[in-house]
Amino acid sequence: MARNRTPEGSADESGRRVQPAARTARGSYAVGDERRQRILDTAVDHFARRGFHASSLARIAKDAGITQGGLLHHFPSKEDLLLHVLERADAADREGFLAREFESAAEMFSMLVRLAEHDSARVEQTRMFNVLAAEAGDPGHPAHAYFARRYAGLVEVMAGVLRRAARAGELRPDMEAVAVAVAQEVAAVLDGLRIQWVLDPRGFDLAGRFRAYAERVLRALSVDG
Repeated sequence: MARNRTPEGSADESGRRVQPAARTARGSYAVGDERRQRILDTAVDHFARRGFHASSLARIAKDAGITQGGLLHHFPSKEDLLLHVLERADAADREGFLAREFESAAEMFSMLVRLAEHDSARVEQTRMFNVLAAEAGDPGHPAHAYFARRYAGLVEVMAGVLRRAARAGELRPDMEAVAVAVAQEVAAVLDGLRIQWVLDPRGFDLAGRFRAYAERVLRALSVDG
C-alpha cells in the first residue's frame, strides 16, 4: 500500500518527523554561507599578520574551526581564497567611490575622507591591505594584477573628476595637464597615512589627517582658493 504524503512538518507512518526539502536546503545554504564568512574573516586575520606567502590553509582552517578539506570545498586554493578576501574587502570602496559619478572635486574629496573614516573602523582589514599591497609589488604575486587594476581605476576616477572640475571652472585651468599626477599623489598620501595609522590606531587620527590634507589640496587647486 502506498504511503500517504505528509503535510509540512508532520509525521510519517513510522512516527518520524518529516522536514520539508526546501527548508532543509535553505538551512544547508545558511550553514554554508556562515562557514564561508568565517573562513574569510579568519583569512583576513592571517593575511594581515603573516602576509600571503607565510599564511597556510591548514592554520586558517584550524582557526576557522573546520578541516582543510572543508575549506577547500569553498575555496579550491590559497590564491582563490586570497582573491575572494580582497574582493569582499574592496566591495564597499568600489560601491562608494569607484562606481560614483562625482559632480565636483569637492564632492570627490569629501567621499575620500569618508573612505578614510571607514578604514578607521576596520583595523585588521586595513592592515591586510597594507601588507598585501607591499607584497604585490612582485609581478609573480597572485594579487599583483588585482592591486594594479585597483590603483589604475582609482587614479582614473580621480583624474577624470579633476579634469572636469578644471573645465567647469571649479579648479585652475592648468589642472587638466597634471590631473593624473595629482591623483597619484592623493592615492599615495592616503596609503601612507593608512600605514602610519595601523602602527598606532589609537594615537593617530587617520580621517582627521587626511581631511586636513584634502582641504589644503582643494584650496591650492581651486580657482578662488
